[in-house]
Order: sequence, then structure tokens, then C-alpha cells
Amino acid sequence: MFRLKKLVQALQEAEVDFVVVGSMAMSAHGSAHATQNLELCYRRAPDNLERLVQALAPLKPRLRVEGEPEGLPFLWDAETLRRGLNFTLLTHHGDVDLLGEVSGLGAYEQVRRSAEHIELFGKEIWVLGLPGLIASKQAAARPKDLSQIPELRALLALKEKDRSERGESPSN
Repeated sequence: MFRLKKLVQALQEAEVDFVVVGSMAMSAHGSAHATQNLELCYRRAPDNLERLVQALAPLKPRLRVEGEPEGLPFLWDAETLRRGLNFTLLTHHGDVDLLGEVSGLGAYEQVRRSAEHIELFGKEIWVLGLPGLIASKQAAARPKDLSQIPELRALLALKEKDRSERGESPSN
């Protein structure tokens, strides 16, 4: 069962530096696209890797592999994260994709510059902005990503129109 609130709370309580990307970020901006996993770009600094490991360890992360319904066990520690980059995981609260880099944007620092704060479950979190989502979908260039771009552009146009009507300057 997918438990977004519990996943986000675990990350926030451990003070993990992350930006929500992918389908969940799309939903945060009003997309009709539904998802049952949390994709996030994480800061790869050693202290953040330790906090990420601590946050997810109680959720028993396993590698999510097609054809393996229970996933594959692996050593869940900061060294594993340091040696890898992107991880697709099964946890007790649902699927989590950890991205060390996002196509078209780069590592956490670049992704964070393209992110904005939103309130989720009473707390502020970073979510990739619409221009960043569009850039990442274009760079990934998979059919499913390319098919999502028109909706993202429409959401961005609505957001810019709303800002213009309020007399605000355009941004993420």
C-alpha cells in the first residue's frame, strides 16, 4: 500500500535534503496523472546519505526489479548509496525512486534551483517546478514522458496567466 504521508514524514523527520520530482511533482502542480510511487532527487553529500539511510531503514528497502514482486534484498547503507546513483526501491510504505541526478537538470543542487516550496501534510517541501519538469521530460524523451509535456505546458500557461492577472512577475 502506498503511504505518501508516512514516506514524506520519515524523510522530513530525518532532515533529508530532497526534491520531489516526476509524477508526484506533476500532481502537486495539478496534473491529472496518477502515481503510486515517490520519486525524489536527493543531495549526495555524506551527511545526507546517512540521514537518508536512517530515514528509510525502518521501512526495509529492497531493490524493485521487474519480475521480482518482493524485490531483491541488498545492503542498505550510505556506502551503497555513495557507490550508486539511482535506486528503485520497494518499502513498507510504497515504492520510492531515489535519483542522484535528473535528466536535463543534473544533480540535487541544479534540481533544487528549479524547485519551489509547497505545503504538504502541514509542512513545506521542495517540489520540482513546471519548467524543470518539462525540461526533464524532454531530456528523458521516453514516449510516456513526451506524452506528458502538453499537459505540463498547459499547467504552466495557466500558472503564468494567473500570476499575470495578479500583477506578479513570472517564475517557476
